[in-house]
This record gives sequence, C-alpha cells and structure tokens, in this order.
Amino acid sequence: MELGISSFVDFTPDPTTGKTISASQRMKNLMEEIELTEQVGLDVFAIGEHHRKDYLVSSPATVLAAAAVKTKRIRLSSAVTVLSSDDPVRVFQQFATVDLLSEGRAEIMAGRGSFIESFPLFGFDLDDYDTLFAEKLELLVKLNESETVTWSGKHRAPIQNRGVYPRPHNDKMPIWVAVGGTPASAVRAGEMGLPMMVAIIGGSPKQFVPFTKLFRDAAAKAGHANLALGINSHTYVADTSQQAADEFYPAYADVMSRIGRERGWSGMTRAQYDASRSEQGALLVGSPEQVAEKIIYEHALFGHTRYLAQMTVGAQPHAQTMRSIELFGTKVAPAVRKALAAQKQTNA
Repeated sequence: MELGISSFVDFTPDPTTGKTISASQRMKNLMEEIELTEQVGLDVFAIGEHHRKDYLVSSPATVLAAAAVKTKRIRLSSAVTVLSSDDPVRVFQQFATVDLLSEGRAEIMAGRGSFIESFPLFGFDLDDYDTLFAEKLELLVKLNESETVTWSGKHRAPIQNRGVYPRPHNDKMPIWVAVGGTPASAVRAGEMGLPMMVAIIGGSPKQFVPFTKLFRDAAAKAGHANLALGINSHTYVADTSQQAADEFYPAYADVMSRIGRERGWSGMTRAQYDASRSEQGALLVGSPEQVAEKIIYEHALFGHTRYLAQMTVGAQPHAQTMRSIELFGTKVAPAVRKALAAQKQTNA
C-alpha cells in the first residue's frame, strides 16, 4: 500500500497566540514538508485547491511544479482539483507540465470540492453542481486518452479535432476521483474505470464499507478490474499518545468549530475529539503504534491501495508537523508495510 501526506495548506491564526505567519513563510514550510516526505520514504504528497482566505493554495499545479524540481521520487497530486469550476483543457495542460518537470510523477485528483466559493468566483451556477463535474470529468479523461480531441457539451465550448499540448511524460497521467460519501460518485468512478479516493473525516470508517463496495461492484460490472482505492483522513503522530492528542487538538478544534459554525453545526469539544480518536472513530491521532494499528484496521475494512495522512489541519506549528511526518515515514510506514506483507504471505 502506498502511504503519503495530503495538505490543504491551512493559513489561519494560531489559536493559542492569535498570530499568523506570512504567506511566504507558510509556502516555504510547505516545501520543507514535501521534501521531508520524500526523505523519510513516503510515496505521495497531495495538495488541495481552495479559494478562501483560510487556505493558501488556489493553484495546486503551480505549487506541485515547484515541488517537482525539489524531489526525485514521490508522486505529486492535487487533493483535489475543483474540476467543476475549472477548464479541463487548462487543468490537463498544467498537470502535463508538472508531469514533464517531475519525469512522470504527476497525478490529478479531480473532485467537486468541499466548499463552493469557486463557483461564483468563476461564474458557474450552483444549480449545475453535478452536471458540471460529470461533463468536465468526461472531457478530462478524453484529453488524457488522446492527443487530438473532438468533444461537445453543455457547459464549455466544443472542441473540433484539436491537439492539446504538452503531452505528459508517459503519454498518460493517473486521474483519480475524490469523493466524500455520495453513492452516485462512487458508482461513476467505478463505471469510468478511475481510481477513487475517499475522504473519511467524520463518523466511523465502517460506515464507508458499503460505499467502497458500490465502487468495486460498478467497476466489475463495467469490466474494470483491480482499480486503486485510497483513503484520506486527518492524521497526526507524536512520540506518545497523550502528546499527539494534546498537540493536535487546539488547531484541529479551531478549524472544525469554525467550519462547523459556517454549516450550522456545533463546535468541536474535547470529548468529541477524544471519541473520534478511538478505533471506531475517523481520526488517526496517536503514537506511531496506534496510527499504524488503525491504518491496518482500516485496510482490513477496505483493502485500499493508498492511504493519505492529512496532517496540517489548522495552524499546526511547523516543527510539530515536521516531527509528525518524520514519525509517519520512519515508524508508521514500516510497521504498516511489514504487517501487510505478512498478511499477504499468510493468504498466499
């Protein structure tokens, strides 16, 4: 199983001090996080797209291009590209450029996003929320499959026998579909033969088992075998369980309470947070042993092929984030790989 880091590149005041670092410093910190991810032997780094004050990156491809020349091995992905409010041709061209810079390590993770700010910003109607994504995903896949494209749809000007350049380093790039729990989205990914990334940020992981089954059943019915499946969850690792819980809570609770208020939810309490850290909860926050055990537990549920640890939730101190990435790469990842290899040998 591939193991990696994902980040929304949160850009908010420290909930303890009330201070915010500069945008330039946050970007410098991000580059250090990406470089460390490769140095400790992890497989992927993925960056989200947002158009809000509290997240720094609106153009993942631009940041990933910088990361491409700072790394040599890890895969570089969006998490997600908000395809509904973007132009698939431009998305493809930008990521093909990252793919050339990285010599074939770029991936596109397409999704509808968890926020809606990009729709009015770029002049799209929220009433077209689903059809925009479906149509643009179809075009993006077609661009990836063929150098010359003829296509027409409702939400974009038609393309008549036009070449789209540059082409990726290895002719095609992996295109993932990121979903948050909508059954129709899981079915669509399976039917199209695209790998799926599931964000589990609340509730119990067990609740998502039927959802991933929908994906695999749809894929099998459409003749697609062995599609990759990824799980993305909020994750934090420290030397001890108590240290991890105490360090991650302030920034995490600040973010979840703020977003919760926007959506009519109550704030995050410490009791809710601690409950979510249990085996049945969505948070992977604890010692290296605890986090490894929970990834192995979730692998027994889903049989997924990739796990992304979303670590920088809120204004997490940079030194703590770097230590968490270090422990994830040097302690958690080896334990997970060893356990899964032993399971595979037993089942062979």
